Amino acid sequence: MDQQKAGSKQVSHKRVNGSKNENSTEFGGFVAGSFVSKYKKAPEALKNFHMNDAESELEVPRTPMTPRTSTTPDLVFFLNKRSYLGHEKSTFHHDLELDHRPPTREALLPDMANSYRLLLTGLGEDPERQGLLKTPERAAKAMLFFTKGYDQSLEEVLNNAIFDEDTDEMVVVKDIEMFSMCEHHLVPFYGKVSIGYLPQGKILGLSKLARIVEIFSRRLQVQERLTKQIAIAVMQAVRPAGVAVVIEGVHMCMVMRGVQKINSKTVTSTMLGVFRDDPKTREEFLNLVHSK
Repeated sequence: MDQQKAGSKQVSHKRVNGSKNENSTEFGGFVAGSFVSKYKKAPEALKNFHMNDAESELEVPRTPMTPRTSTTPDLVFFLNKRSYLGHEKSTFHHDLELDHRPPTREALLPDMANSYRLLLTGLGEDPERQGLLKTPERAAKAMLFFTKGYDQSLEEVLNNAIFDEDTDEMVVVKDIEMFSMCEHHLVPFYGKVSIGYLPQGKILGLSKLARIVEIFSRRLQVQERLTKQIAIAVMQAVRPAGVAVVIEGVHMCMVMRGVQKINSKTVTSTMLGVFRDDPKTREEFLNLVHSK
C-alpha cells in the first residue's frame, strides 16, 4: 500500500491466534481552559461522542467538541486567572464534553497579541522597533496553529471513513511524524508515532490514524497523556480487539534548558485489549515497529 504520510510506513501482518478482548477501561482527564476570560458560560453541555458496548466507557481526555470557527457563537465559560488551561479545580473537567463554547479564532487574536506585546516589553525589548512590529500578531497566529487540535473533534476528523471488512489481521502504521507543545514550558517536542490495532470487522482509513495523531498532538501536551489519547481514540473509532501506540519524542525543554541533554529521547507506550493481555501479540507489534 502507498505511504499515507511523508516518512510514514504502513505494515499489515497476521495476528496471533488465541488473543482475547479487553473489557471496558475508564480514564480520567481534564478540559483545557480558554485564553480569554471575558465571555459567559453557555446554558447547556455539548454532546459526547461515544461508541457502544465495552468501549462506551473509554473516553479521550480533553477533546473539545465545538471547533473555534467563524460560525461558533461568541460564548465561553467564565474563567478566573488561576484556571487558565485546565486548573484542576475547574468545574469543566469532563473528558469528552465541554459545557461551554470556545471563542472564535478571530476573537482570540487581539488578546493574545497584546499578551505577546507585554511579554516582549517584560524582556526589555521595544515592541515598536521595526523587527518586532508584527511579531505579537505573528506569534499569536503561530500559537493558534500549534494548538489547532483544540478546534477538532474525533467525529469530524474520522468523517465516516470506517469500513466493514472481514479481517482480523494486525494493521500497523509506523513513523508518523508528530509535533506538539510541552504544556510545562511552552516549547516544542517532536518525534514519531506508531499505531497498531487488531480489527474486529471494521477498519479505519489509514490516513485517519495520522489525523488522529494531529488532533491530540496539536495541543499543549505531555507525551504520556498524548500516547493514551491516541490509543483510546482508535479504540473508540473501530472497536478493535486491541490497540497499541508507541511514541518516541525529543523534548526541547530537556535540550534547550535544564539538563541540556541533546541526545535524549523519551519513549512512551499504551497497550489496550489483546496488546496488553497477550505477550505474543504485543511482541509481534513491537517487532514490526522496530523493524527497518
